[in-house]
Amino acid sequence: MTEYGRGPGSEPWHPEDPLYGDQGWDGRQAAHGQGQYGDQQQSYPQDPYAQQHPNHQQYQGHQQQPYDQHQQYGQQQNHQHQQQNHQQYGTPQDPYAQQPGAQPQYNGGWDTGQQAAMPYGAEPQDPYAQHPGGYDTGQDYYGTPEAYPPPQPPGRREAAPQQQPQQQASTDWDPDQPQEETHPFFTGADDPADREPRDDDDDPDDDGSRSSRRDRGGNERRGGKGKKKSRSGCACLVVSVVLVGGLGGVGYVGYTFWKKQFGAPADYAGSGSSEQVEVEIPEGAFGYDIANILRKQGVIKSSDAFVAAQNDNPKGKLIQAGVYLLNKEMSAASAVTLMLDPKSQNAFVIPEGTRNTTVYKMIDTRLKLKKGTTADIAKTKAESLGLPDWADDNPDVKDPLEGFLYPAAYPVAKGSKPEDALKRMVSRANKEYGKLDLEGSAKKLGLKTPWELITVASLVQVEGKYKHDFDKVARVVYNRLKPGNMETVGRLEFDSTVNYIKGQSTLDIGAVDDLRKIDDPYNTYKIIGLPSGPISNPGADALHSAMNPTPGPWYYFVSINEDKTVFAETNEEHEKNRREYEDGKAGQ
Repeated sequence: MTEYGRGPGSEPWHPEDPLYGDQGWDGRQAAHGQGQYGDQQQSYPQDPYAQQHPNHQQYQGHQQQPYDQHQQYGQQQNHQHQQQNHQQYGTPQDPYAQQPGAQPQYNGGWDTGQQAAMPYGAEPQDPYAQHPGGYDTGQDYYGTPEAYPPPQPPGRREAAPQQQPQQQASTDWDPDQPQEETHPFFTGADDPADREPRDDDDDPDDDGSRSSRRDRGGNERRGGKGKKKSRSGCACLVVSVVLVGGLGGVGYVGYTFWKKQFGAPADYAGSGSSEQVEVEIPEGAFGYDIANILRKQGVIKSSDAFVAAQNDNPKGKLIQAGVYLLNKEMSAASAVTLMLDPKSQNAFVIPEGTRNTTVYKMIDTRLKLKKGTTADIAKTKAESLGLPDWADDNPDVKDPLEGFLYPAAYPVAKGSKPEDALKRMVSRANKEYGKLDLEGSAKKLGLKTPWELITVASLVQVEGKYKHDFDKVARVVYNRLKPGNMETVGRLEFDSTVNYIKGQSTLDIGAVDDLRKIDDPYNTYKIIGLPSGPISNPGADALHSAMNPTPGPWYYFVSINEDKTVFAETNEEHEKNRREYEDGKAGQ
């Protein structure tokens, strides 16, 4: 920090003093309303007492202050602050001396004796000027030729003199001057000696670019010679290729996504090729389940196309489980149409009332197995095929699976196992029977178990020729089972049971006396009550009639023609109806 005063005992300053020039302190003395170092401060309002004081002198230029007043003020300041941190910071400045614009305090007739009055307009002195202990008071850094000129108060600062050109070349870096490249990468020192110069080694934008950069501020540095530009050009080319390839990939992915979401699904055209395939559709498969199976078998091209075609077809939802014989590479619409055609269905269908022996033969034929293969498996593995707990294990039962190979269409594809087909049929029976209250219905009708109810349904299915007669046929069964039945004395006397024993299906079973001689638990001409088990696989209609028989006194019935069955209360009425039927048939 440079002191501006000369210390105690110095002579008063003079305008012609060579140290300060013709401006007093040469810019060191702050003007009214300005900081000590030249910074602009807020101007203070004019002193209202300035024109009334007789000794007030308006500030013009640099006035000389009386020596005694200057010395007295300096001594007072020195006495006032010499006890405060003089060694570390020097003598602190009087806060009143640093505020030239502050108004003097009004002396209201009394004096503290600590401070001499100052004339209005007098400039305060540097409080550090009277202390020899200030920083660097013995050396003035503004007196040397190399120093910067002392700061000037605003309004009195002269324009900076033009600097003389330096005689010696400066060693400092000049941002406006081009610097010579020294790195081997830019100078070409690392290139092979036999490399031929390139066409782009010359920098065509040498002088012009430099001058243009200097006009823009001269702060931009040149990037290098032609070799760097060439390498940068290759890099830009590679980056451009990568960007173009990336944009192309993004565009392709976007197009694929758009096509998948909004475009038409992939599909074949026409009715397919000459190659055929057997497709198995399991139970409970709909929509996309069927479509995925067909797509994996090569029938259709996409699942979306099949689902769309199925929704467009009014009967598309009617496709059921089964085995279909279809062509490969078919259009989705053609596949839906063909699957709705019964000719294409290659399912394994069990008709209502079919006996198990017939089902076994059908499976052997379908799977091209040795005759009797499925029957042997059914006999040895019946307990492992999923029969319900209420199935009767009576040893008199001829086939425990009878009544549980539920009549329906099943997918029995080539190459599958017989036990797999049997398990599906038993599972379907359990599912259908589980929908009904078999146990409750059996008790209501006087039966012991659901097993007996299934047996009644099997009799209704075989004896009843037409479905609209099933309810009355069921009533005949229950009427004959009554203990007080005097017509049949508790015997059913159904020809169907004798046919089941003999493994045949005929109307001429022989004389009644001969039939009662057959000793078999299924012979209803001999035993009282129901046979040991079902004699067929009843359908849903027969089962419903067995659970809900029509009320009536009938004990007999005879089918007159294809659409009529005559029911009778007594055997005489029955015989009469039978003779009329036979006579009418003979007269045709």
